[in-house]
Amino acid sequence: MLALCGFAASNYYNKVKLALLEKGVPFTEELVWVGETDPAASPLGKVPYLRTDEGTLCESTVMLEYIEAKYPQPALLPADPFAAAKVRELLRYLELHLELVARNLYPEAFFGGKVSDAAKEKTGQQLEKNIAAFGQLARFAPFVAGDRFTLADCAAAVHLPLVGSATKIIYGRDYLADLPVRDYLKRIAERPAVQQVNADRKASTELMMQRARAAAAAKA
Repeated sequence: MLALCGFAASNYYNKVKLALLEKGVPFTEELVWVGETDPAASPLGKVPYLRTDEGTLCESTVMLEYIEAKYPQPALLPADPFAAAKVRELLRYLELHLELVARNLYPEAFFGGKVSDAAKEKTGQQLEKNIAAFGQLARFAPFVAGDRFTLADCAAAVHLPLVGSATKIIYGRDYLADLPVRDYLKRIAERPAVQQVNADRKASTELMMQRARAAAAAKA
């Protein structure tokens, strides 16, 4: 049986978890915090990673591709090569051009740190450009890539809320507000798999913050 290793406060962990739940693939979850990873499974010490009967895999998008190939039904990639490539295109945009850029804001937005004004300005400009480009590709009809739930939605469901929240906290406005993201997230929140991921994320986030507070108290 597959074992998904990491913690449910991680959006990349939840991207993989959502794909597994949507497909109905049996799996277990192994709680692993950053700094406690298996170096043989994740040489860079990142989460998530996936234990399979054949060995381990790291990098969340690689895991999605493996899961799709190993458990093809229900399909989260279209059979048509071009349509499948468009799903992958959206997935790449979500991760490299939206979430990874917005991640520069997370220390101040979510963790009590500080981001320089110069970094905020640069990140804001890049996000505005990248979100506009993403808006040209995304369809929201009703799903990100069209009329069916795909791997792109597994990413969108976990990344878009963070991007929107971070920009609202740092800049005073949600940079995604001009896209139909709010309605989209409401729609997919009705899916049982998304509901489970969101509930587990909230519980894991609280546990993560408890650990952070305990670590800070120990250093005081």
